[in-house]
Amino acid sequence: MSRGPVVIEVTRGPVVESRHEGIAAVVKADGTVVESWGDIEAAILPRSANKPIQAMAFVESGAVERFGLGDEHVALSCASHSGETRHVETVRAWLAKISLSESDLECGTHAPRLQSSIEALARANTLPTAAFNNCSGKHSGFLTTAVHYGEPTKGYIQYDHPVQRRLRETMSALCGLDADAFPHGTDGCGIPTLATPLKSLAQAMAAMADPSRLSSKRADAAIRIRKAMNAEPFMVAGTGRFCTRINEAAPGVIQVKTGAEGVFCGMLPTLGLGVALKVWDGAGRAAEVAMAALLDHLGVLPAGQREEVLHPQIKNVVGLLVGEMRPAKSWLG
Repeated sequence: MSRGPVVIEVTRGPVVESRHEGIAAVVKADGTVVESWGDIEAAILPRSANKPIQAMAFVESGAVERFGLGDEHVALSCASHSGETRHVETVRAWLAKISLSESDLECGTHAPRLQSSIEALARANTLPTAAFNNCSGKHSGFLTTAVHYGEPTKGYIQYDHPVQRRLRETMSALCGLDADAFPHGTDGCGIPTLATPLKSLAQAMAAMADPSRLSSKRADAAIRIRKAMNAEPFMVAGTGRFCTRINEAAPGVIQVKTGAEGVFCGMLPTLGLGVALKVWDGAGRAAEVAMAALLDHLGVLPAGQREEVLHPQIKNVVGLLVGEMRPAKSWLG
């Protein structure tokens, strides 16, 4: 069922102060569109929302087992983490396991997300390093895969490096299109980001939610990634973060991942569905609200935790208008 665009209104008292519009898709692994809002054929840059897809080649490779890595590392490979102590220390220890260091990371450096972490660095008279970059876990996964296959680690962020070619092969297999043909730009961490139709992005997430059509190795990787995101939700994001709260609240039921510029993706294995959305003005606050409302609409938020996992803005200052909202069972049944 297709509807008009997602519209998120920010209110102050009775007044609509701001309005955000976007698109959203709920799709099965075979490409069947269960429900949609707006033009879901529009190509969008997934940014970090597709990190679980990008982690597939790392987990498929066997490097997790070879180097004695665990759920915390798999979750970090999907993460846009906050640069908190556990994130940074785990990245550093991980790189040591593969005989590399932070100097091999090509993601660049930025300050940690939380003010308390920034203040701790200032008190220690220390500058952040590449391990603090929110993408350092994903890049550690890239490096681990390159080491595992005996490939050069230098330049692993380049479009034609084997690491990046594997990402496009995986995306092609999951979304049903040739990702080599997708236009691309440069993501914030330096790797190519592929302009993907929103419907196809949701289908790729659905293929991970319901991997019955995938090879056994690829299906096992998808299941391992989903399990890790629920087992180590802190590693996927961090203290107080929306992704962490949702992934912690519904193990085995929901795995979500945010991306820059108003993108959000999710896997719903109990329903066999993938979801993807994009807020056109890039507002992260609106994307969180839209994803929370969509999960609530699909009936997957735990009843006892519904209020605490929904973004506070929904309860306080935001209304969500996505057309007629019917109970999930009436169109999933």
